[in-house]
Amino acid sequence: MTIAPDVTVQDAEVFRALEQTLSASGPRAALDQLVDHLAERGEFRALLDALLLRARHELELPLIQVGSLNDLPEPTRAQYEERYVEAIRSVGDRLLKAGDIASAWPYFRAIGEPEPVRRAIDAYQAVEGDEQINQIVEVAFNQGANPRKGFELILQHYGTCSAISAFEHLPPDEATRVACSDRLVRQLHEHLVANLRAEIAQRGQPMPAEGSLIPALLAGNDWLFLEDAYHIDVSHLSATARLAPMLTDPETLKLAAGLCEYGRRLSERYQYEGESPFEKTFDDHAVYLAALLGQDVDLALAHFRQKLDSPDPDRPDRSLPAQVLVGLMVRLGRLDQAIEVAAEHLAGLPESSLICPGVAQLCQRAGQPDRLAAIARKQGDLVNFTAALLQAAAPKNIPPSADR
Repeated sequence: MTIAPDVTVQDAEVFRALEQTLSASGPRAALDQLVDHLAERGEFRALLDALLLRARHELELPLIQVGSLNDLPEPTRAQYEERYVEAIRSVGDRLLKAGDIASAWPYFRAIGEPEPVRRAIDAYQAVEGDEQINQIVEVAFNQGANPRKGFELILQHYGTCSAISAFEHLPPDEATRVACSDRLVRQLHEHLVANLRAEIAQRGQPMPAEGSLIPALLAGNDWLFLEDAYHIDVSHLSATARLAPMLTDPETLKLAAGLCEYGRRLSERYQYEGESPFEKTFDDHAVYLAALLGQDVDLALAHFRQKLDSPDPDRPDRSLPAQVLVGLMVRLGRLDQAIEVAAEHLAGLPESSLICPGVAQLCQRAGQPDRLAAIARKQGDLVNFTAALLQAAAPKNIPPSADR
């Protein structure tokens, strides 16, 4: 056998070994040897080809694939497809075990099994100088393998500004967005607390107890805001405040409320104008968050009700104040009030375009089909009227008798 001049002596030995195994032990042994050799050397793309070659041999198919899989008769086609998926999964698993998450992702994505990569990214801990971080963020965030962990990595390694920009590109999945906003609030709060404590220490002022939240750090320290002083990037603070209403964890809500309390005490030059109904970014969000924490609830509802009467005439979506108020009422358990506002201000809007539940959903949650029928009749909504009639006429679930 003539070996090409660019083949190393070691490679030549491998070729000879394969020939000897084939001669002495047959095709299956040679194929197993080929697979083991490529796996040991980490030549994963060639390993996939070797696994498929072994599958074609075992299924008595042409060893050099020609044409499409669709040309194969059943059940051979299904059997080969199964082996094809197994081969891809095997190579992907080997890449994950080798720590090469980015290279494993295309294999698992090809067979529609993202979960192993998602778990690997969850377990991934970046170290100083880790050259994988860019690839992991690309796979996790930009390609959607694990957006939540990808966002955390962006926040940790690229900073708040990049994370805020990335937030806009998160998938619409509510749980993911809530988790990412939670992480952003916590980090910004941590940075602001550290900066405030450093400023208080530098001025030689009494230091609040370790673990004190922002309101305690601000108490009695009005001098912190003299001469238009600020202690964190105000644009980051403003953007984080806008994300805070989606939070659900009470502890994080407290941290977000503290951020807004700090923001509302900044100089007038840093009071950026927001979008309706949060025109005063820090003040309006502070009111909203306080209500979610059970503080001054009726005052908060009255505050946002006032905004229903004077929506911004230049805003394309003039229903947004009502949607925000309905959403707040739902979170506070005020379903009857939410139905009232939705019926008056959100009539005729498709529920798919709302950021809050529409009238039909609210009446369903409240168990009030008769009320939905009345509202639908008034609004000329035949579909929801019929749905409400059917709902009202449906037999109620009767619990089984205790003696049955």
